[in-house]
Amino acid sequence: MTETQRAHLALFATTLIFGFHYTIAKSLMSVTFSPMQLIFLRLLGGVIIFWLFQKLFVPEKVERKDLITLAVCGMFGFALNQALFYEGLSLTTPVDASLIHVMNPILVLVFASLIIGERVTWTKAGGIALGATGTLILVLYGKMVSFDGSHAIGNILVLLNMVFYALYLVLIKPMVGKYHTTTILKWVSAFGFIFILPFSIKPAFEINFAAIPPIAWVELGYIIILNTFVAYLLINFALKHLMPSVISYYNYLQPVIAALSSFTIGQGIITWQKVLAALLIFTGVWLVNKKRGSEVAR
Repeated sequence: MTETQRAHLALFATTLIFGFHYTIAKSLMSVTFSPMQLIFLRLLGGVIIFWLFQKLFVPEKVERKDLITLAVCGMFGFALNQALFYEGLSLTTPVDASLIHVMNPILVLVFASLIIGERVTWTKAGGIALGATGTLILVLYGKMVSFDGSHAIGNILVLLNMVFYALYLVLIKPMVGKYHTTTILKWVSAFGFIFILPFSIKPAFEINFAAIPPIAWVELGYIIILNTFVAYLLINFALKHLMPSVISYYNYLQPVIAALSSFTIGQGIITWQKVLAALLIFTGVWLVNKKRGSEVAR
């Protein structure tokens, strides 16, 4: 298996992790934690794990001039990205959030073209168009994104979350070719935690740890270990071998995975519209990856 193939496998695993995260995070915020409490625990746990892992296995130092870039990435990719996501998800639904997140490839393509000069080719534009068409079919024949009441504010916050995550993917790209993944994540998670601390420290002190049920601890462990530590490691590994636009394209798979998972637990049915949408999305992924093999990171 080539490094490029491993990168795509890492992205697919990340997509699965992120796909389950919507429902888990919504469940926790509905019963156990407020959005700021959850973001505090997630970032604190992430900082501890990244710092310990990097200190034990990758004792690497960064140049002082790069700390500014890492601080900006920490603010965009951890603080603003995750805070806006949790605040938005608390007001909207996992379905709405997952559908809004499929706009990420378009945002990344625009930012990558403007900031790091990534070429916008017909193949790439066609792949995104295929994915967008498949997602549109899911929206039109599935559950529509709602903009009623608090849903409007929640969906706007999730959309802003996507803007900052797209910026993070583009801005962090030069760093992954210079430093080890764990070194980068050690610093961006630390900066993200520092930026969010003034807004989350008071809610954090209000957490009643004695009242947290066992299942909530398991779900919190999933968010910290898999959704933060493992997922971000996989994303940064993939960025070493693929362009940001290819990585962001995997957001199109999340509605498909959500539909399949709902079917397996008896909460949904497979229709020809969903099959057509899945075929369009997977064909788009294959087309982009096959035709743009030259776009692996140098």
